[in-house]
Amino acid sequence: MTRLALRIGIVALAALGLWQLGAGAYIHAKAWLAQQLIASAWARTLAGEANVRPWPWADTWPVARLQVPEAGVDLYVLADASGRSLAFGPGHVSGTAPLGSSGHSMLAAHRDTHFRFLRSLPVGARLWLETADGRRRPWRLVETHVFDVRHQRLMVPDDMPTLTLLTCYPFDALAPGGPLRYAAIAEPLTSPVSGRLEVSANSGFVGR
Repeated sequence: MTRLALRIGIVALAALGLWQLGAGAYIHAKAWLAQQLIASAWARTLAGEANVRPWPWADTWPVARLQVPEAGVDLYVLADASGRSLAFGPGHVSGTAPLGSSGHSMLAAHRDTHFRFLRSLPVGARLWLETADGRRRPWRLVETHVFDVRHQRLMVPDDMPTLTLLTCYPFDALAPGGPLRYAAIAEPLTSPVSGRLEVSANSGFVGR
């Protein structure tokens, strides 16, 4: 290799490195800005506004705030669990009970971003969920379970207040979109009732 070719190669590698650094910085800056806009939308929600979109073209809005002090987690929950919404935070799964109600509510998020803390969160950990009415309720993680959506379904009674955090499994999987799910089940501290999680050997998934 000639000296000129070597110099060209070094410059090209340096330019590629700077481009990658710039792209990474842009992604982080975009994520930071999105969280600031979502936080602002949540503040307006607590002040009484409804369905406050964090930016004009957003098709979702914050409906709750999830905090797990021992894991250093502070997340805004969005109104749905579509792929577009999950890019910015956990989402409330459609068809499950409204957050703060007496039924079974479910939140979903990606295993390698917003819900990666579930990997090391122990049973007994305390969670706090703030809803749009301004109430902040304590919950306790009571059990976890891994199940296969191809052959099993998660069954929780509708008439008991339950909060399920759902994500893909395993946490260190190289490829996304596998059939396994990790469910972390929490119950309100005001009415402790354990042993509510059942896994049925039926196909499909029921998150109610």
